[in-house]
Amino acid sequence: MEKDIRIVLVDDHAIVRNGIKALLSSEPYIKIIGEASDGLEAIQVNNETQPDLLVMDINMPNLNGLDALKKLREEGDLTPCLILSMHESEEYVMKALDYGAAGYILKDTSKDHFLKAIKSIAQGGKYFSGAVSEYIVDRLMGKTKPETIADPEFTSVEMPEDLTKRERQILDLVLDGLSNKEIAEKIDKSVRTVEAHRFNLMKKMEAKNLAELINKVGKVK
Repeated sequence: MEKDIRIVLVDDHAIVRNGIKALLSSEPYIKIIGEASDGLEAIQVNNETQPDLLVMDINMPNLNGLDALKKLREEGDLTPCLILSMHESEEYVMKALDYGAAGYILKDTSKDHFLKAIKSIAQGGKYFSGAVSEYIVDRLMGKTKPETIADPEFTSVEMPEDLTKRERQILDLVLDGLSNKEIAEKIDKSVRTVEAHRFNLMKKMEAKNLAELINKVGKVK
């Protein structure tokens, strides 16, 4: 039996929240324990319910999702947050990452990817889908300039110059949430080959595990 994942939904549109609840209703281990329609309400409901996961939109009245997340982190609250947004903007993605989001997916994502994101984050992992993960890889590779992000505390991470093309490809897929088996199928290689590349990648990035690798992208100060 899977452990229950207690979620607070944050979106200013009731119809969106109802749609998400309907989408997740078939999953008995997911419990919607609270809802909020703006960032200020999200902070209040989060503090009252102490959920396992916040699923939060960005554009909302009174206080947007990113600023609400930043305020929670400043208050010392570490509740994992999955940003669910219609915006694919690099600036939004980078700010979400810098403010401590554990994941960022788009509202047109499939149910399977949504559930995968929820499970991954609930288990202590990270999940960034589609083009979102490409922005993160770009930052690691030094392609994203800090001054393009409206945050003076932004910290960039240098990508080791000796990463091979295959290691960069696997990094992209790892950040996209794929397992070693899924990566092997995608690049038509054996799981053992993928594990070897991943080991070398982690070593060059000086990361002991996936969480540490993701954390090298950017940290909340």
